Amino acid sequence: MAFDKDAMVQQLSGLTVLELVDLVEALKETWGVEAAAAMPAGMMAGVAAAPEAAAEEQTEFTVSITSAGDKKLQVIKEVRAITSLGLKEAKDLVEGGGVVKEDISKDEANEIKAKLEAAGAAVEVK
Repeated sequence: MAFDKDAMVQQLSGLTVLELVDLVEALKETWGVEAAAAMPAGMMAGVAAAPEAAAEEQTEFTVSITSAGDKKLQVIKEVRAITSLGLKEAKDLVEGGGVVKEDISKDEANEIKAKLEAAGAAVEVK
């Protein structure tokens, strides 16, 4: 059965206000929805702009090691150079995984990620 929009509009145009109210109530019950109030055009522009403001670009990043890989010694050396940690602390960080550096710029995060990946680690930037 094909939908005939013109026939539907014609049929709805012939309804009384009470019949329309009954129809709306029946549709609410059947579909479980509520009719939303219409917004003035000026308000629509503000609503459309709100998600854009919420989607601001991230400015601080955190670099974490997820896996040391096969060249654990190289990764430990690189972590020591990046963080100035002692040998034991750097070894524990590499073996256990965790945050190498946090609250840094995107460029610095990408640079650290590249260094650690070149040393053989699996790295995550958030």
